[in-house]
Amino acid sequence: MKLGKLFWPMVGAVAIVFSVWILYHDLKGMSFHEFRDSLLAIPLSGWLLAALATIVAYAALAAYDHLALEHLGHRISLWFITVASFTAYALAHNIGASVFSGAVVRYRAYTSKGLSASEVGVLVAFCSFTFALGTAVLMGLVLIVEPEIIERVSKFLPVEAAFSTGVLILALVSLYLIGSLVGFRPIRTRWLKLEYPRPSVAFRQLVIAPVELLAAAAIIYFVLPEANNPGYLVVLGIFLASFSAALLSHAPGGIGVLELIFIAGLPEFDPVDVLAALAVFRMFYLIIPFVLGLGAVLAFEHARYTQMKREESNGTKG
Repeated sequence: MKLGKLFWPMVGAVAIVFSVWILYHDLKGMSFHEFRDSLLAIPLSGWLLAALATIVAYAALAAYDHLALEHLGHRISLWFITVASFTAYALAHNIGASVFSGAVVRYRAYTSKGLSASEVGVLVAFCSFTFALGTAVLMGLVLIVEPEIIERVSKFLPVEAAFSTGVLILALVSLYLIGSLVGFRPIRTRWLKLEYPRPSVAFRQLVIAPVELLAAAAIIYFVLPEANNPGYLVVLGIFLASFSAALLSHAPGGIGVLELIFIAGLPEFDPVDVLAALAVFRMFYLIIPFVLGLGAVLAFEHARYTQMKREESNGTKG
């Protein structure tokens, strides 16, 4: 049991050390003044658009939870869902092992609204699968429209394989929609039952998930230099690869992993400009939400504690 608890933190630590070691050798000639100058070179419009993209991304993440609760048949206030989802993702993105850390926050929040532990498990699985669907849809489209991107993220796959891979990915996504339309049997496990969502929910999954990823990638795109910029689709493709790798590595905040893949995938930019863009991404998408999420957790726990004390006081008087 002790080894099981330590496994994912160890994986994240190894990913961080390996990525930082490679980055150190690639960037050891860079100075802090160069990094500061790259940040100062970002125009005000870039900062504002990046902030707007962050709001859109987190709004779409809240829609993940809303769809999951609709699938489960629960009606909860939109405000509560928004705060719970925001807090879960803000903490999970920074802590690492996002599925597990996000599940703890959701369990605490949604059980207070009457959901059972198994229903929270389905909700977490639904949100994770929604993210996977969005990644698959966008990656399939990018590989079809911009097949040369495969040379930026992989040295082993030929460009000729990009188009067919993209078609295969979208075909697999279509099978999910077919399963929803046909109504395949649910999958039953010892702990929970997984069933295909209604077609209306499944189709909205395929709209909302790409919106979140498109907005998150736009944060980086808006603050990259205009000179030599390969275009939004290339930035999006590299973002999908790097963000997926960061999640799989379980490294807190994807430290080192995002930087490593982005610098390798955007050779037309000075590495210091890429690092500056990723610093803005981390500030808007990770650090500021993390601070706000901690505040939301403290406020929620204080409210729960106050309610518990009030109920105990009423019970004593009775």
